[in-house]
Formats: sequence, structure tokens, C-alpha cells
Amino acid sequence: MASSPLSCSASDLYPLLGDGANATAAAEFFCGRFEAISNKFVDTGYAVDSTYLLFSAYLVFAMQLGFAMLCAGSVREKNTMNIMLTNVLDAAAGGLFYYTFGFALAFGSPSNGFIGQHFFGLSKFPSPSFDYGYFLYQWAFAIAVAGITSGSIAERTQFVAYLVYSSFLTGLVYPIVSHWFWSADGWASPARAENLLFGSGVIDFAGSGVVHLVGAVAGLWGALIEGPRIGRFDHAGRAVTLRGHSGTLVVLGTFLLWFGWYGFNPGSFINISKSYESGSYYGQWSAIGRTAATTTLAGCTAALTTLFGKRLLAGHWNVTDVCNGLLGGFAAITGGCSVVDPWAAVLCGFVSAWVLIGCNMLAEKFHYDDPLEATQLHGGCGSWGIIFTALFAKEAYVNEVYPGQPGRPYGLFMGGGARLLAAHIVQILVIVAWVSVTMGTVFFILHKLKLLRISAEEEMAGMDLTSHGGLAYVYTDHEDEVKKQLGVV
Repeated sequence: MASSPLSCSASDLYPLLGDGANATAAAEFFCGRFEAISNKFVDTGYAVDSTYLLFSAYLVFAMQLGFAMLCAGSVREKNTMNIMLTNVLDAAAGGLFYYTFGFALAFGSPSNGFIGQHFFGLSKFPSPSFDYGYFLYQWAFAIAVAGITSGSIAERTQFVAYLVYSSFLTGLVYPIVSHWFWSADGWASPARAENLLFGSGVIDFAGSGVVHLVGAVAGLWGALIEGPRIGRFDHAGRAVTLRGHSGTLVVLGTFLLWFGWYGFNPGSFINISKSYESGSYYGQWSAIGRTAATTTLAGCTAALTTLFGKRLLAGHWNVTDVCNGLLGGFAAITGGCSVVDPWAAVLCGFVSAWVLIGCNMLAEKFHYDDPLEATQLHGGCGSWGIIFTALFAKEAYVNEVYPGQPGRPYGLFMGGGARLLAAHIVQILVIVAWVSVTMGTVFFILHKLKLLRISAEEEMAGMDLTSHGGLAYVYTDHEDEVKKQLGVV
């Protein structure tokens, strides 16, 4: 937040102005004007910070449109309406559940290290610590998690299942994880004043683990329990490509996500007017610029690495692969974007591209079907980003971004020892365990209640016709024929 107003005492000015009634009046006048000007500067600082936070929230929310376009382009034409509607409902249902429960469980301070205890339904809000802009920003993060999961289970999931899992994920599962690593009370938060995990806490600045890995693990269980789409693997077990219907929408969605990521990563500083006490750098505004630069470089490197890597492996240039590689680089750099040098971000993006390629190979080998490669991208690259941060976090940047803990560990390859790496391995393990137990149970119950997967007939016809009243693009006579066969009015 902005600095406190400076103080002025008339008695301090008396020696400078001399004795007498005029000197006293002058001193009181100067102090009164000084305090008024000081208050104006403080108010301006709060306004600048609030504007910055709200603008960042709007950018992150714009990513929801990017998710919608990317998802729509990556599925077959017959399921376009379905996947678009699920993205809308991720935002709408997520908004109500995050308002009612999620924000309180994540940031309801004071609390214990495991779960927040205040601000349910934003009661007693705003508080000295949080304002409404912060709630809006964190809500935009929460619905991004749900958007990741929706891609993994696309083209074969009942509509009611989307509502159930999205509400549960944004209202309970994700908020508790964000409390652990982002709340000042969280047991592994670098902002916690004492009892830091391995003397460090987890440096997951914008959420390689808190956001991307959570959404990926949830999607993993949904897709595993449902099974692959009809036709994804042939009778001999060989993978069959079920290509999305619009590369144009994929590219549009990718650029919208790229644009929104500048709110996701640099925006996670929350304010912009803070000056650093060390004097080594200009201030938080400089660190924000550095974070935007590392984000850009990681994504660009990952895109180019994927372009040439897939050309060598598959023999062609594929725009969808390049877009996914770019997003994988962003997912990887998200955790350490504020504490690494630009050259390290290039390395992060290069490795993330190969992580994604390798994860996709494993997915095909084990007959795992994810239409958007969401689990591989956000889970594989997100996990690499967590490890990357523990290896390359720079001491000066760590002390800037997370002040108040002398001797805090930093990257292993930067001379900071292995304590940060140990903390980050713990982060991966606890996120996988927590999300598996909670979301795995939710998807399993939906499966047992026959509320998870649609019928084979509906899947072959497409959910736009069977569940949403018509095709997304052009109405044809075939639409009426399919409706009659399925008994859909």
C-alpha cells in the first residue's frame, strides 16, 4: 500500500523561525499546509495503486475470453456452443461461490495456517488489509483455474457436471491452496512472519503451482475417470488425431491469453508505488517491468522451441502446437517471473517446450485424452516452473519482492542452497495430494451417479445439438434429422 503521511510539528519549526506570535502563527500555518499536501500525496498513491490493481484484474478477466476462444477452436465444430457456455459459467458460478466462500477461505485473516476464517460473503469488508479491488483480482484468478479444468474434460462431459465441479473448485479446493501459499497466515507462505517452511516458504509469485497445477490435477482426474473420447484411440490402441475445427480461434485465444498474462504476472505485485529500501533498484515499478520482460521472453522462447521441435519430430509446422508451447512457457515462468533474470526466463521457456512435448508423448502412450493438452501444459509446465524458480531465483530479487526475512534462501544454482528447492518439492506433493483427494472424489461421485459423461449417441451427434438447441454456425436440414433420431425437440 502507499506510505503513511509525513508528520509536521509546529514546535520543530520554532527554532528556525524565531520567537514571537508571528513565528508561532507561521509555524502552525506551514505545518497545516504541509500535512494537507502530504495527505494529497498519500491519497494519490492509494489511487494509483487501486487503479493498477483494478486494471490488472480486468486483464486477468480478459483471459477468460482467451480461454473461451482457445477452447472453442480446439474442439470439433459440433461441440462449440457447449465449450463456450461452460467458460461463461465458470466465470458466473465461480463468482458467486468465490464471493460466498472462496475469498474467506483464502484470505480471511487472522486465521490458522490451513484455512481462512473471515469475510464470508464479504462481511466486514473492506478491511484495513483488503479492499474490493483485491477481491476482484483474486476472483479472476479463481475462475482461471476452473477454465483450465474445463478444457481437459471437453467434448464428453454432462453440463451439470461442469456446474458442480466449477463451484466446488472455486469455492473450496483452490481457495485453500491459495491460503497455504499466498495468505500472510499460510503455513508455506513467504509472507508469513515465522515458522517458514525450511526457513523459506514457497516462492510461487503468480501461481505456477497455486493456479496452473491445481487446475491441471483437477482436469487430470476428470479426464481419467471419464475416459477418452470416442475415436481418440483405434482398436489397436494407436492415437487418432481429433483435430479442433478452427485454428483462427486458437490463435485469437492465444493472443488474448498473452495479453491477459501481463495482468496475471506483473499484476501480482498488487501495487506499483512502493520504493525499495535497499536502494539497489529504482522501486517496485522497475520490478514490474522486469516481470513483464521475463514473462514475454519465456513465452517467446517456448513458442520457437516448439515450432522447430515439432518440425523435427512430426515433419510439419503446426500453429496449434506453437500456441500451446507459448502458453506452456507462460505457465512455467509464472511462479518465478519476479525473481529471475531475463536470461533465466529464456532457459525456462526452452525447457518448458520440451516438457510439454514429452508430456504429450506420455499421454498418448497411456491413452490419456485431453482435447486442449491442459493437464500436460498447465501440470507439466507448471511443475517445471516450480522447480525452475527454486533453481534460478536471484538473491537480490528475492529480498526485494519478499523483504523482512534476512538470510532467506534463494535459487540453488545461484548459490542459495537447497532449502528453497525442498520447499517447492513439498508444494508439488501437497497440491497433487489435496486436489486428487478432493476433486478426484467429486468426479468419482459424479461418475457413480451417472452425471459425468454423456451417452455415446450424444457424443457422436455433438452436444450442441443434443444439449444446447442447435449448431454454433450454420443451420442445416441434417440438424433436424439428428434431433429426430435422438428425440430432441
